[in-house]
Amino acid sequence: MSEAAHTPVSTAAGVEVRTVTRKLGLGAIVGIIFFSVSGGPYGLEDVVGYSGAGMAILLIILTPLIYSLPIALMVAELATLMPVAGGYYQWVKEALGPFWGFMAGWWAWVASWFDLAIYPVLFVEFSAYFMPWLETSSVAGLPVKWLVELAFIWAFAAMNMAGSSVVGDSSKLFLVIVLAPFLLITVIGLFKMNQAPTTPFVPEGLSPIEAFGAGLFVIMWNYSGWDGLSTVAGDIDNPRVNYPKALAITIPMITLIYLIPTVVALAVVGTEDVEWTAGAYTVVAEGVGGRWLGIFLSLAAIVSAIGLFSAWLLSYSRIPFALANDGYLPPALVAIHPTRGTPVRTITVAAVICSLVTFWASLDENSFGQLASLSVLVGGCVIMLEFLTLIVMRRRYPELVRPFKVPGGEWVPYVLIILPAAVIVTAVYFTVLESGWMGGIGYALIALSTGVIAYLGFRGTRQRRGIDKRVDFETGELLG
Repeated sequence: MSEAAHTPVSTAAGVEVRTVTRKLGLGAIVGIIFFSVSGGPYGLEDVVGYSGAGMAILLIILTPLIYSLPIALMVAELATLMPVAGGYYQWVKEALGPFWGFMAGWWAWVASWFDLAIYPVLFVEFSAYFMPWLETSSVAGLPVKWLVELAFIWAFAAMNMAGSSVVGDSSKLFLVIVLAPFLLITVIGLFKMNQAPTTPFVPEGLSPIEAFGAGLFVIMWNYSGWDGLSTVAGDIDNPRVNYPKALAITIPMITLIYLIPTVVALAVVGTEDVEWTAGAYTVVAEGVGGRWLGIFLSLAAIVSAIGLFSAWLLSYSRIPFALANDGYLPPALVAIHPTRGTPVRTITVAAVICSLVTFWASLDENSFGQLASLSVLVGGCVIMLEFLTLIVMRRRYPELVRPFKVPGGEWVPYVLIILPAAVIVTAVYFTVLESGWMGGIGYALIALSTGVIAYLGFRGTRQRRGIDKRVDFETGELLG
């Protein structure tokens, strides 16, 4: 695939809006969605630790049915109806108006501040298998792990700046590397299974309901991100065909990638001698195949963190780009590289914010769980706006040709929104029980409230620039 140059388009307001030629094929889309949502079973270990072996397996099977599938169906219909750069921000704006469109874009951007910071943290945790001093040493009063995280952030921000095709091509290679050790765990482990993988079904002292709630936010994080690639629809080759195909491939693929190695691993090593927390799969690999497999899996885990960060930076960096294109953020953020077609400035902004958040995370041993819950909760509000958009678009434009339409009657979108909404509410309930109102929902509410403040602050700027683009449903382009 060749990297195409951008095409400038002048709007009526005299502001040059830039678009990027589509270039991501089906294989690259599958790879990027895989790393946007999953990146492999790494990070899934906490579900076993929090919920117990049997409940973890149940959550792995149940969550894609009641959470991922409804979201993926909704995303497939909206992405093929409106395959525009900016993705869900443009969808919500078209259906619910500028205010809620801005909320969707801003909240997703805020969620990215927490989500992007998870992957440098995981990179250090995985690298500590080879260099334990990474997590304890300091230089000039600064934690070494934060300095390593900085190097990670800026190295792969530079890769993003090189072009979306670089991210797409590398994601296919990363996919093979990440899955290889889990394939070996499965194949070798099949001959060593000696116990029931569902024992104990729940941890001692927890009821099944409590165990279900304990691991819910973590499993939701492991199954989140189906709408992420929509923000780079302008980079996708034939998005009306390839996007739903990629979703149809990745949902069962990711579920099986989670389920099969976890079942085999639990049947081999159980939960007695393994502390099932982030990084536990390295110990599991050693128990199944020996030291060499543990080393292989640790190297693959490092690659997974790279792939996750690269895929999400690709997606998240397009959100401030779209907001700037609509005049909410400074026009300088609309600038893209003259030959690579990448929004270099918004990638730089994302890397700066990520660097600051990881510094805070480097001072908190429990940062992974906090970052994941904030990302899921704030991002969940964006998902709810997307479902409302699906309902409104069905009612407002029933005559539009939809290359993909969620099967069933007109009542189906209402059922679809109930399922993930119930999952989110349940996760919030149990998180509040465990962490209190502030830890469970307070920080997320503060993050959400910044959207209203930002909208009021930037609204005058948007009106002065006079940019209010709408979607052309026939071409999938934005009209000035």
